[in-house]
Amino acid sequence: MSRISGKINLLNLHAIRKIMPGQLGPVECLVIPIEKNSLFIGKTGVYLDLIAFEVDPSKRNAENKDTHLIKQSFSKEVREKMTEDQLKSLPILGNLQVWGESQESAPVSSTVVQNETDDLPFILTIPIALGIISQFII
Repeated sequence: MSRISGKINLLNLHAIRKIMPGQLGPVECLVIPIEKNSLFIGKTGVYLDLIAFEVDPSKRNAENKDTHLIKQSFSKEVREKMTEDQLKSLPILGNLQVWGESQESAPVSSTVVQNETDDLPFILTIPIALGIISQFII
């Protein structure tokens, strides 16, 4: 199983860093306008749709282990209204790193191939099977 970690730079959205008064003194805040950033309000929160693109392994930076870049995702209708230049100019919001490769193991066969001339496995399995059956009978 692989693990994925990532970072998003929220300042790449339309946002403002602001010092606001708090109960215990000034608090540094990030104000993100909902409509200007194409966020949507759902039943339980405010959401930002994201999409990740794998970085071509030959173009990856040797200094970091980023495997994917993250951009804002838009509906098909909105994307079709955007020009190619607008789509390309969308800021990279962050990156992802895949840690470890997910390797699927080969299926394990429950079929046991036995040599037909060797009677030993059959002799051993009959008493074991009878013992199990007798345990259920008692």
